[in-house]
Amino acid sequence: MAADTGHDEFGGLHRDLAATGAAMGRRRWLRLAANYTTAAGALTLFGCGDTATSPGAVSAAAATDATAATGTTGASGSTTCALVPNETAGPFPGDGSNGPNVLTTSGVVRSDIRSSFGGLSGTADGVPLTIVLTIVSSSTCAPLAGRAVYLGHCDRPGRYSLYSAGVTNQNYLRGIQQADANGIVTFTSIFPGCYAGRWPHVHFEVYPTLASASQVSNRIATSQIALPKATCDQVYATSGYEASISNLAQISLATDNVFSDGAALELATVSGTVSGGLAATLTVAVPS
Repeated sequence: MAADTGHDEFGGLHRDLAATGAAMGRRRWLRLAANYTTAAGALTLFGCGDTATSPGAVSAAAATDATAATGTTGASGSTTCALVPNETAGPFPGDGSNGPNVLTTSGVVRSDIRSSFGGLSGTADGVPLTIVLTIVSSSTCAPLAGRAVYLGHCDRPGRYSLYSAGVTNQNYLRGIQQADANGIVTFTSIFPGCYAGRWPHVHFEVYPTLASASQVSNRIATSQIALPKATCDQVYATSGYEASISNLAQISLATDNVFSDGAALELATVSGTVSGGLAATLTVAVPS
């Protein structure tokens, strides 16, 4: 496993590598999003802002959002949803495309991703966060059952397991889930820290089936989830996230190298409380 020699203890020099043409791709789909019939519907679908919803009610709410999502209606009367922007997997994907590969490691299919697996031990500490994605068809907006999602992110100090100094012998905060009948996947995790140069985010890849998720070449979507600033401010005021305060103060969605051309399709809705646990939800449209 290759260590990231340019990483200090707070992940200060981590920067995701921008994929060629990703910005142009997002602008194209954001233009499609602009055609949504009502602004309120678009905000509901794309998860803008915080709510007071209980984390325990998130899965049901996500299913409702998926079926009620506002889309564009073409001349034929069919409804479509804007594809989630294609983003870089970053330099620390853990999917075999750049070094370590957990996709074939025993135990990677799991909901709770806070601890290491496959013979490794260690648990990531931080404010509890449930991540709920609803996978829908870009051509019909209907939920897509059976799709698989590989998800991962940095830990509280901003380090990526398998790559960063101090955690090369960990593979926590990585896992795969298969979408249920409502297209929903749920991960139990911790709120990621903010490292220098990047807005707080979560990486994910979507695969046609659980079986196909063992090969990175089979992925049909690669993107990132942006986390709302108001929630980040609340979380980073708690113990262990001290470095994230100064890092967040130096970055914005407008200056981030991934989200700067628009984050409407990637900004999660966050509910719950820091003391009781948070839940981030997002509806993700992919090719069907």
